[in-house]
Amino acid sequence: MAKYTKDDIIKRAEELARMIADTEEVEFFKRAEAQIHGNEKVKTLMTSIKGLQKQAVNLQHFGKEEAHKKTEAKIASIEEQLDSIPVVQEFKQSQLDVNNLLQTVASAISNKVTDEVILSTGGNLLSGETGAQIKNTNCSHH
Repeated sequence: MAKYTKDDIIKRAEELARMIADTEEVEFFKRAEAQIHGNEKVKTLMTSIKGLQKQAVNLQHFGKEEAHKKTEAKIASIEEQLDSIPVVQEFKQSQLDVNNLLQTVASAISNKVTDEVILSTGGNLLSGETGAQIKNTNCSHH
C-alpha cells in the first residue's frame, strides 16, 4: 500500500520551493530585477518598445507593410540597445540560472522516480527495464 498522498508530496514541494527561493541564484535574480526597475535608461527603452509594438500591431492590422517593417526594425534596434546594458545582461543571465536550477531539480525528481520504479519492480537500472519488462522478455523466449 502507498505510504504517501498527493498532499504529502505538495507539502514537500512547497518546502523545496522555499529552499530554492533561498539560493544564490534566486538572490542574484532578485537583485538584478531590482536594478532593472531602478534603471532610467532601461525604463525609457522599455516604454519606447511598448509604444512601437502597439504601433506595429495597428500598422499590420491596416496592411501598411512598409511602415510595419520599419517599426519592427526600430523595435529590433532598441532591443539591441537594451541587451547591451550590463544590468539587462545580468538579469537575463540570472533568469537562465534560475531556470537551470528548476530544470535540474525537475530532472533529479523525474530520474529518481524512474529509478525507484525500476528497483521496486525488480528491474535493471543499467538497461532501464522494469521487472515487468524483463519478465515479459524472458517469457517470449520459451
